[in-house]
Amino acid sequence: MQTKDQKAENHTLFEDAQGFIFGTAMCAFAVVMLRDMGFITGQTAGLALLVSYVLEAPFGWVFFAVNLPFYWFGYKRMGMKFVLKTFVCVALISAFSELFPHLVSFEQVDPVFGAVMIGFLQGAGLMAIFRHGGSLGGIGILALYLQDATKLKAGYVQLGFDAVLFSVAALLLPLSQVGYSLLGAVILNLVIAINHRRDRYIAM
Repeated sequence: MQTKDQKAENHTLFEDAQGFIFGTAMCAFAVVMLRDMGFITGQTAGLALLVSYVLEAPFGWVFFAVNLPFYWFGYKRMGMKFVLKTFVCVALISAFSELFPHLVSFEQVDPVFGAVMIGFLQGAGLMAIFRHGGSLGGIGILALYLQDATKLKAGYVQLGFDAVLFSVAALLLPLSQVGYSLLGAVILNLVIAINHRRDRYIAM
């Protein structure tokens, strides 16, 4: 019977490449929608979006910078191969999220429809990234590291971070936008919870 590590290694370099390009493109497309609609999301991407709103800075550069401190935790918890794949995924999303606004914009989107579609896009993108042994770094890596070091469940760490993030967002953004953002985050988590199988693929 194959282990999870062995299953992840069954992908060829080409398969990993197309999986990462597809996954990061879907997530970056969702980021364009998020920014155009003034929404946020959870985890490190949400933090980067919030910082980009406050500083009026490009999301791609902020997202790339915010993830830098977490690679050490990824190396300690998952190994160099995982860190390299994560670095590639973060770099691709950073690049795509700067490129895509020149190719598409969203001037009129129903907020509920937009939030649902953002959740679907992010979920599809993350599923592809997870299934090829990568991640988008950030809080997920730190949460797993703390779980190993302190026995504090990773899910609680991530939930606590998101609770703080959305609380801060509620002070800076209109409450309606925060509410729609929460809807998108719920859809995203449902997609991952229903479709992802930890006994088949490695994921953060």
